[in-house]
Amino acid sequence: MQERVSGLTYAEAGVDIDAGNRLVDMIRPAVRSTRRSGADGEIGGFGGVFDLKAAGFSDPVLVAANDGVGTKVKIAIESGLHDTIGIDLVAMCVNDLIVQGAEPLFFLDYYATGKLDPNAAATVVKGIAAGCVEAGCALLGGETAEMPGLYARGDYDLAGFAVGAAERNRLLPRDVCAGDVVFGLPSSGVHSNGFSLVRNIVKRAGLAWSATAPFARDLNLAKALLTPTRIYVRPLLAALKATPHIVALAHITGGGFPDNLPRVLPSGLGVALDLSAFDPPPVFRWLAATGEIAQNEMLRAFNCGIGMAVVASAPAAAEVDAALRAVGEKPARIGEIIETEGPERVVTRGALGL
Repeated sequence: MQERVSGLTYAEAGVDIDAGNRLVDMIRPAVRSTRRSGADGEIGGFGGVFDLKAAGFSDPVLVAANDGVGTKVKIAIESGLHDTIGIDLVAMCVNDLIVQGAEPLFFLDYYATGKLDPNAAATVVKGIAAGCVEAGCALLGGETAEMPGLYARGDYDLAGFAVGAAERNRLLPRDVCAGDVVFGLPSSGVHSNGFSLVRNIVKRAGLAWSATAPFARDLNLAKALLTPTRIYVRPLLAALKATPHIVALAHITGGGFPDNLPRVLPSGLGVALDLSAFDPPPVFRWLAATGEIAQNEMLRAFNCGIGMAVVASAPAAAEVDAALRAVGEKPARIGEIIETEGPERVVTRGALGL
């Protein structure tokens, strides 16, 4: 059969296979840096392989989570700062694993764009690899999709998929009771929730991403808001090994305190939350003031300075506090578990320092 001399090509339709191959070569060293027991840290095959036995588990239960970074990615795109958004992607997934008591084992990413920019994509994936190293999991594989016509030129979106494991008898939550103590661990900032509201507030304030951040004078606004989500995996794994009296963990993500704390509680139990027990960082005070946001809306849209809640068995609360401090955390005692029969499972006292 004679080869056509002219005619449409995939590249002319907007998909550059060679650019995708260049990207794989560019990110290979970053992927290799995530090697751990059970995974070899290589990419390029049709699927990733993980050896659970080599990871040292005896009676494991697998735990899986997937997430994205929401419209925070628009700030990375519009500012051209792509180096930390990948850390956010990993954090949002692995923080959902550790709350089950699971150690993250491996991670896969999905990067979708209208026109592949290998340099920008490689920067994003290097951030993903950095997040995996911080979480102790292997970047086992991923997918890059170039879809002209679906995304505007320069736009991209991210999704992440993480799998972890826990010994069957160590899964969380377990044995949560009324009277148990709730500790809060500090967030690094807004993390990766509420950014549709954040972006509206920035627009309302008339600020450019290059402007000095009103709440962080040493950074421009984009850099300050792109502060990556904290990864709580290593300190919490260490604390879980140090004490058996952590009975539940809650990632304060989309939905804030009212939606996330009840997710780890049995029916009939709620949380009495003391808002005066922690001080929201300056970014939240600026968002609340500039957006004229009510306290209840702040509590549901943002983490307000607490990225992870730790529930400790009441008789051993001091032991849990000490275990958290021993691994470098600064826990604040922010509430306690209470009996409740009404629809409101999180009741508050005091006020946020906004």
